[in-house]
Amino acid sequence: QVQLVESGGGLVQPGGSLRLSCDATGFPPGRYVLGWFRQAPGKEREGVSCISADSVVYYREALQGRFTISREYGKNTVTLQMNNLDVDDTAIYYCAADTSMAPWTVGWNGPVAYWGQGTQVTVSS
Repeated sequence: QVQLVESGGGLVQPGGSLRLSCDATGFPPGRYVLGWFRQAPGKEREGVSCISADSVVYYREALQGRFTISREYGKNTVTLQMNNLDVDDTAIYYCAADTSMAPWTVGWNGPVAYWGQGTQVTVSS
């Protein structure tokens, strides 16, 4: 049974940083892409970033430079370091997994094979 469990969300002031983590377990055999989506209130879901089993990385263009994704292969953990956060970054952030990078790189709106339950990130003064 595949499980994606996020942690690290919370409340931060504009300009601050947060680090999200996702522990991924239970995958069937194969090579999986891990990454993040987010959904703000009243807005469409959008892809944030992904990283392949070979460490190929993609970022949503507007977020590049502020967000950094990394992956710990021994534990199948993916981390999203978010710096210089803005109120527009407020959203529920979802960890996601798929066998392809297409959910991120084509349209940047999924769908993916597996979703986490989400973690709230709120940027507010």
